[in-house]
Parts: sequence; C-alpha cells; structure tokens
Amino acid sequence: MLMQTVRPNIVQAIRAFRVDDLMTEAQHLGHHFLYANLAEATSKPEVLESIAKAFLFPAHFGKNLDALHDCMTDLVNKSGAQPGFVVVLEQLPDNAKFDREAREQLLDVFREAADFWGERKIPFRCFYSFQ
Repeated sequence: MLMQTVRPNIVQAIRAFRVDDLMTEAQHLGHHFLYANLAEATSKPEVLESIAKAFLFPAHFGKNLDALHDCMTDLVNKSGAQPGFVVVLEQLPDNAKFDREAREQLLDVFREAADFWGERKIPFRCFYSFQ
C-alpha cells in the first residue's frame, strides 16, 4: 500500500516514487490515474496543451489556468461520484518561458483541486517532477 505514507489530498514532488508504482497503486485503489509527460513543453501554453491532451479534456478547453481549474474540479464533479485521483506531472519545464512563478501558478491549481476534493472527502494526490 504505497499511498499509506501519503496524505490523501496533497501536491508534492515525486521524489522516490516511480510512475509505474503510482499507476499500479491507483489501479489497486480504484482511483483515476492522470499522467502527463511535459518533457516537450517549454512554455505555459505548451504545458497546458500537453496536460489537456494527456488528461483528455474537452475540445472547448480554454488553455488557461482558470479552465484547468474548472476541468480538475467542477467539470469532473458534475460527471458523477469520483473514487479518487492520482495525478502525475512529469518533467515540468524549468526555463525562462516557464519559470518558477509559472510553475507555482500551475501547481497552485492542483493544490486548489486537492482542497476541492478534500472538502468532498475524495483523495486527490498530485506528484510532479522537473526537467
């Protein structure tokens, strides 16, 4: 039980966790596993586009942080009961086009989503790594 050591509603660095292990654990728990490899993205629009494609967001996704928040919270909540989430954002860019401030703004959206789901007693764990 890999998730016994991880709070149910958190955004944290992936550290020693392996993506395959997180995916297996999500399947074991019956949680949604959302994975985005962002190694090819270099800017905020590219990061948002990559996440939208990887998470199968609707075509009308606005490609901004507000739209990302809506997709990670209200849109999913309206689709019915949810068992929980394990989210992996691998290889977040670290460059002038996607600097620390941009990364923190993106991670804040996932922190807000963790709080949103936590209020509903639904686990939402997000793991990230940098390039």
